[in-house]
Amino acid sequence: MIARSVLIPVALWAAVITLTGCSDGSEMEQLRNKLDEIENRPRGRIEPPPEFKPIATFSYSAHRLRSPFTPPREEEEEEQDRDTPEGQQVEPEFARSEEYLEQFSLESLRMVGTITRPGQPLEALVKDPGGTVNRVVEGDYMGKNYGKVTGVTGSKIELREIVPDGQDGWVERARTIRLEE
Repeated sequence: MIARSVLIPVALWAAVITLTGCSDGSEMEQLRNKLDEIENRPRGRIEPPPEFKPIATFSYSAHRLRSPFTPPREEEEEEQDRDTPEGQQVEPEFARSEEYLEQFSLESLRMVGTITRPGQPLEALVKDPGGTVNRVVEGDYMGKNYGKVTGVTGSKIELREIVPDGQDGWVERARTIRLEE
């Protein structure tokens, strides 16, 4: 076993010496000249990266204010918000099954009319982005933020959404969808 481990490196060295002896020296000389030329070139300079100035941190605490992407609400809705006691623990009902209109944002839903039937509550007609008209009554859910319909009148649908408060909790937010003319 020891003799075999000695023979393999000796055989490899013999093969290397034989192969190097087969080549003429002109190719090796050209290779050395090319390497010398590359090594003698002037070195390049790498520009340092730009210096970044730190950005001042900002703590966002206006989670209860109106989103800049939704239209302003009327005063009566703001009064409803003030009626909600501070510190009330609010959380969506995760166990209930999602209703059809909860897959759409409220901004994409349009109130297009109402239906009254004897002995039945007033129903609002809501058009979804696909053009389908759906009936909505108090207690139904719509919108992506767990919006529960709290009232239906001839001109609007009132609902309460449950949205994250930015601090691992939830808050209620009153919303209204007005009848389009």
